[in-house]
Amino acid sequence: MRFKTLERVGGKLRLLDQTKLPLRVKYLDLDDYREIIDAINQLKVRGAPAIGIAAAYGMAIAVEQSRDHSREYIEKVASHFKAARPTAVNLAWAVDRVLARLSVNVPESLERTLSLLWEEAEAIHEEDRLLCERIGKHGAELIKDGDTILTHCNAGALATGGIGTALGVIYTCRDQGKNIKVFADETRPLLQGARLTAWELQQEGIDVTLICDNVAGMLMHQGKIDHVIVGADRIAKNGDVANKIGTYSVAVLADRHGVPFYVAAPYSTFDNELESGDRIPIEERSPVEVTEGFGKRTAPEGVKVYSPAFDVTPHELVTYYITAEGLRLGGRKS
Repeated sequence: MRFKTLERVGGKLRLLDQTKLPLRVKYLDLDDYREIIDAINQLKVRGAPAIGIAAAYGMAIAVEQSRDHSREYIEKVASHFKAARPTAVNLAWAVDRVLARLSVNVPESLERTLSLLWEEAEAIHEEDRLLCERIGKHGAELIKDGDTILTHCNAGALATGGIGTALGVIYTCRDQGKNIKVFADETRPLLQGARLTAWELQQEGIDVTLICDNVAGMLMHQGKIDHVIVGADRIAKNGDVANKIGTYSVAVLADRHGVPFYVAAPYSTFDNELESGDRIPIEERSPVEVTEGFGKRTAPEGVKVYSPAFDVTPHELVTYYITAEGLRLGGRKS
């Protein structure tokens, strides 16, 4: 990729500030775990796999910063990270994996604790890079030369530790020599499709066309969409998918028009502890993101706002789950 979303630089975490895109490419060097939590909350780093990786590095930075390697302190930091964004299961998964590494090894010294924390964070990062590559290869099996793909939100390199999940499929097709076109939903209210997906695909020379969210149905009706590919923030045991708000609407439209609907995700996004999507916690965002998005008021003062960050797509609307292990059949019959 022509940019790096996040990386370790010494004892710091370097993040590409996604709130500044596409107008400005700005990197943040963070050496305070509280700054990393704020970055996750404020969507400076976002995407389920990416925030999990950021939290893993943040655990090491917290101990580096405080010089306190007690179990009590580390678990307190872990709870703060887990609370940052509740819907994306990768966040809690990464934090728990770091804690498990310490439980198995039970380090006695500060130096050994730091070594294990940094090693595990880097392992999680590298693993996600490899998972993205495998997801891309399996997903590319579904795509033919000349196909047009619709995607919603951003599930690319900006959201992961590698080439992405949904967009990873597109990059893999490009590398295989397939001529692929992409329609990117703008993804209201924070325009992750317009600001991030369109920018990212342009950086990689992909033929991308930006559309308002409510154009997708017309394009499907006109026969201009061959596949829909999205990422996920959490997938319940029965296959229900929590993803960026608006995904459910796209899935319903795809079902109505006979367009295959795919969900690309690593194993860390699958939550086998939750039986169905009804039990997935849905984060609600600040009303300001709707009424004064990007600093300009577009709604009357005092109006009530309901702004869930995610919705849940029932497994019956999913054609395939694209995983690092291969293609897994969804519940859609058509």
